[in-house]
This record gives sequence, C-alpha cells and structure tokens, in this order.
Amino acid sequence: MTASHAGAAPQAEQRFREVFARHYPAVYGYAARRVGRDDAADVAAETFTVAWRRLRRVPDEPGTLPWLYGVARNVTANLQRSRRRAGRLAARVAEETLARPAVEPAPDVVAALDGLRDDDREILLLAAWEGLGPDRIGAVLGISANAAAVRLHRARARLASSMEGDAP
Repeated sequence: MTASHAGAAPQAEQRFREVFARHYPAVYGYAARRVGRDDAADVAAETFTVAWRRLRRVPDEPGTLPWLYGVARNVTANLQRSRRRAGRLAARVAEETLARPAVEPAPDVVAALDGLRDDDREILLLAAWEGLGPDRIGAVLGISANAAAVRLHRARARLASSMEGDAP
C-alpha cells in the first residue's frame, strides 16, 4: 500500500463523519415527513449507507444536502413500493383465506393483530397462516431471508407485548 492510499481511508471516514453530523437531522426530517417517524430512521440509515458506498460521488457543499435528499427520495420510493406490494399480498392472502376453510383465531389474538402496524401483521400472517419460513417470507417481501427473520422476530415480540397489554 502506498502512502497516498494509506491516508485515503481516514480522510474518507472523516469526510463521511462530517457529512453525517451536518446533515443527518435534515435527512431524518425529510424522511419523517414522507414516511412517518416509525420508518424515518431506517430511511435515513439507508441514505447514509448509500452515501458511504458512493462517497466519491457525494458532491461538496453546498451540493451535499440536495444529493442526500435525492438518495432519500429513492429510498422512500423503494419503501413505498414495498408497502404497495405488501398491500397487494395482503389482499391476495385475504382472498385465499376466504376461499378455504379457516380456523377462527381467538378474539384476543385478533385484537392484538389489529393493533399492530400493517407490516408486522403481514409478516406474522405469512409465518403463521401461510406457514412460510424466513426464506420464503423474504422472497415474498423482496428482502433477504435474514432481514425477514429479524422482522419476524421483532413482530412476534410486539405481538406478545400487545397481548400482555404492554403496548402503547
């Protein structure tokens, strides 16, 4: 490794830290106004992940924030497309569920499910009613099996909390 390359990584890291510190609040606010506070941190995190991977393409000030907004806009659009796919999937699942005899869940389970976010309810129903594992859930949702497993774990925890009366 040459001396010029050895100094490049710390300079890149320092630049990223400065961009992040300066612009994270604005990017988070942008995302919160478009997708809500629940998903804003994820959108901001993905935006800065892209910025890190493409740091050489991030323009210098004053063009940095508009560039980050453009990335956040794309991340937001991807999230909204995922939500639309999830809605279509939920409609298909509902149609299939109505077409075959179903076991009626207990009223407390129905109430707890109704109190969850749509994406939590969807992933729980894919696992419980459709019998899908994380690999297939990931394929349905367009995410990795690992991401599906993490989301399923978190949704189960929120469902348990809701059923215990701990949910807000």
